[in-house]
Amino acid sequence: MITSPNKPNPWQTALINAVTDPKELLEILALDSHWLEPAVAASKLFPLKVPREFITRMQKGDPYDPLLQQILPIGAEFAQIEHYTEDPLQEKNANPVPGLLHKYYGRVLLTITGACAINCRFCFRRHFPYAENNPGTAGWNQVFDYIAKDPSITEVLLSGGDPLAVSDGTLRHFIERLAAIPHVKRVRVHSRLPIVVPERITTELLEWMTATRLQTILVTHCNHPQEINGAVTAALRRLTGIPLLNQSVLLKGINDQAAVLIALSESLFAAGVHPYYLHFKDKTQGTAHFEVPLEQAKALHRQMQQKLPGYLVPKLVVEEPGEPAKTSIIT
Repeated sequence: MITSPNKPNPWQTALINAVTDPKELLEILALDSHWLEPAVAASKLFPLKVPREFITRMQKGDPYDPLLQQILPIGAEFAQIEHYTEDPLQEKNANPVPGLLHKYYGRVLLTITGACAINCRFCFRRHFPYAENNPGTAGWNQVFDYIAKDPSITEVLLSGGDPLAVSDGTLRHFIERLAAIPHVKRVRVHSRLPIVVPERITTELLEWMTATRLQTILVTHCNHPQEINGAVTAALRRLTGIPLLNQSVLLKGINDQAAVLIALSESLFAAGVHPYYLHFKDKTQGTAHFEVPLEQAKALHRQMQQKLPGYLVPKLVVEEPGEPAKTSIIT
């Protein structure tokens, strides 16, 4: 769908109209008002934001709905837990120029926006200094120069925030700048938007993803099979010819059951997405209540291996600061 330059796309309208008031969220879902005070307080630590259509996938009257738990601010976010920090991956040490993270050999990540379609309460970048990492127009030239001067960089990740919260025109410009650097071979787009706002898969997006010489990969973020409905499946199936991968985060009370993880892999694959990573949660301050014990994580992964073909079993990994790659958790 192509819209006029002055008229927002449906996906942009969905972002504009997202629910940001805890009181409204509780009213929509017919939840008891005793959830309101902690939700208001915790949303001051990290704002509430959730698209309205995503709310329709939640069960009314159920405060423990697995989709609701991912986005509802609660009092546990105030807990100060040992070894939990605001920068668990020490990304400030891998930030040579604003807007760029260089943690792994051959790959760099661009934080092209701090905006997201949805604010997940377990977000590992909920404390990230996006304002300090906004390069501005002139600063992006410095980012592209950094990439151009390092011939070892063959892959660029577009992240954030959520890169697909940015307009297609801006993203096309980024892709063109990257494609002009001979040693860059691939661009990987990490986004939750195709899951929470499937209207984001527009004709314009398909054009810039497929018109470039770069191999373009889309990595979605889906944690529970309930997130995948007919609209999501239809949107993902429009991305013919683009490799689709998914990464999930293992979350207590949300997907810490083998049956849920198995159903997630099956649902993703049915929608054309390959299960890629299952992340052991990062130790981000304010998110400790989501942690699944390591031995339980291993046991869940073993159960997936026993009941799924190998290509449907995501790698169970943890990201450790200073390591040259994500660390596989052997099960």
